[in-house]
Amino acid sequence: MKPLFIKNFTLEQLEAWVASQGEKPFRARQLYKHLYARNISNWSQCTDLSRSFCARLQSQTSLHALTVARIDEARDGTRKYLFGLHDGNFIESVLISDPPRCTLCVSSQAGCALGCKFCMTGSRGLKRNLETAEIVDQVCMSLRDEKLGPKINSLVFMGMGEPLANYDEVLRALTIITDPNGLMFSHRRVTVSTAGLVPQMLRLGATTPVNLAISIHAPNDALRDELMPINRKYPLGELMGACRKYPLQTRKRITFEYILLEGVNDSTAQARELVKLLRGVRAKINLIAFNPHPGTLYRPPSQEKILAFQDVLRNANLTAIIRKSRGSEISAACGQLAGQKQLIPEDWSRVP
Repeated sequence: MKPLFIKNFTLEQLEAWVASQGEKPFRARQLYKHLYARNISNWSQCTDLSRSFCARLQSQTSLHALTVARIDEARDGTRKYLFGLHDGNFIESVLISDPPRCTLCVSSQAGCALGCKFCMTGSRGLKRNLETAEIVDQVCMSLRDEKLGPKINSLVFMGMGEPLANYDEVLRALTIITDPNGLMFSHRRVTVSTAGLVPQMLRLGATTPVNLAISIHAPNDALRDELMPINRKYPLGELMGACRKYPLQTRKRITFEYILLEGVNDSTAQARELVKLLRGVRAKINLIAFNPHPGTLYRPPSQEKILAFQDVLRNANLTAIIRKSRGSEISAACGQLAGQKQLIPEDWSRVP
């Protein structure tokens, strides 16, 4: 039988569930505080709840939606967590320390259905959507990592999967993550990335002020159709139209992620196309050299070509930042997440 994950509930839903158990409403607020402000790892830590209520929580619900199967650490300090799900699937999260930021990259699906040609996750296909608790618990468990957990101050939904293809569960997770009584992350420190699911993107903007990032990766429809099949459903004209009317708070911009592929999308002519494409959008661009993975034919461009591409954007008064690849030797860099059990050796390590 599938477990009842207590972290699937927002505070309002938790209040309804607690009432169904014959408990007083304030117990839900106490429980919510234990789950998130205190980030408990065991029901026995809830000393202000009755023994009978704790016993019911223990028998009827699951506190943890994930198990930590392994932690890998790269030379640059990047940490990758392999999490096991209750049905035998695996997902990965990545923790990147780049002071003053310490960013957790969160997964929203086990695998991905979009099939972007340069992405290892997409090559594995979609297993299933993650539940709210499986998204939130990536944050809770990472916060308990004694090495970097207390330093986490930024979250990006850029791990495995397309967040907006799992819209309802991701939105519920965002509610818990940004709740001042929940995990207490400022919306300014939370970014949701999409490959361009236009209707869900506009719903997101109307519902929550978290930051938006768009995986663009090509300046025209012909190339983007080839690299990112989702473009055939939501072509660049429709996507950019949605970006121009996206509700942005003062001083906020949409981030455009652009993975540079040698000889594919890295020419200065394509950079000039990108300038025209972004006209009228409050934008900043993250330029990311492709991170190779097994089975791919793509390669990263030379540093000279990357700098030349950046110069075109900067000369057009666009903010263009070259993002340093982090954790590539442990397959933790952008596009390298796979969540494959067979990649795990026997010496599993665990979060304390």
